[in-house]
Amino acid sequence: MAETITAAAERIKALGEGPPRLARDPVNLPMVRNWLEAMGDANPVYERDGLAPPAMTQVWTMRGLHPVADPGDRLAAMSTVLDEAGFTSVVATDCEQTYHRYLRDGERVAVRSRLTDVAGPKRTSLGEGWFVTTESTWYVDAEPVATMLFRVLKFRPAETPVATAPPADVLRPVVSADTAFFWAGTAVGELRVQSCGACGALRHPPGPSCPHCGALRPEYVVASGRGEIYSYVVHHHPPLPGREPPVVVVLVELPEGVRMTGELLGCDPALVRIGDPVRVDFVRVDDELTLPAWRLS
Repeated sequence: MAETITAAAERIKALGEGPPRLARDPVNLPMVRNWLEAMGDANPVYERDGLAPPAMTQVWTMRGLHPVADPGDRLAAMSTVLDEAGFTSVVATDCEQTYHRYLRDGERVAVRSRLTDVAGPKRTSLGEGWFVTTESTWYVDAEPVATMLFRVLKFRPAETPVATAPPADVLRPVVSADTAFFWAGTAVGELRVQSCGACGALRHPPGPSCPHCGALRPEYVVASGRGEIYSYVVHHHPPLPGREPPVVVVLVELPEGVRMTGELLGCDPALVRIGDPVRVDFVRVDDELTLPAWRLS
């Protein structure tokens, strides 16, 4: 089987780049505005100069919810080979993007991909599998504007279930010098938001320097503990230590102007709606850890 997979990989690699797949729409400012709002990016240069954020490069050539088969998709071709060999599960492992220049309003990009490496079989905690690496290049006419190395693991799930942590355990946050104030706050029932001692701007998650003025003077304010659901997901799998699925994880927009994630407690997932008002709650795990959570108000 390994020889068959390797031979197929060499055949697909020898094909080189697939034909260009043209973006459905040109680069456009309405989509850029949506992206900036979703990312909380207030940098005015994009709208002012008609530019797209570099990290949006892949957005323009996404194929939608009901994509048509692409004969030039090298990852899909290799995945078919591995599916037929029984390696039917997939997980992305890493992604590396390189931007050569900004995309401009009105430009229409096309993407071409090639298979660069297939390594295996490898034993992993998920099961035996193969690591598949592709390189995609985005072009405006003949000019390359960005590249991306993308690697996935195609694996056969292990027959023996992977042991999970005892129900009493929880995923514990890493407490650093930047976040210690936040966890000290939850311990006493305060929802603290980092502020800049120079310009007063609020930010979350915390960091060492102010993204607005660059000052290294972190302070904090105590939030009201109220907010509304900006977005949410209902988590079913994989299992979470100390949690019974489904678990509702919400992104809450605070009136102070920042957003925080946390678990929504005591609510039927089917009843959750974006815009619902919520209030903070504090779940004491042990003497060292108190987690912030949310409840519908």
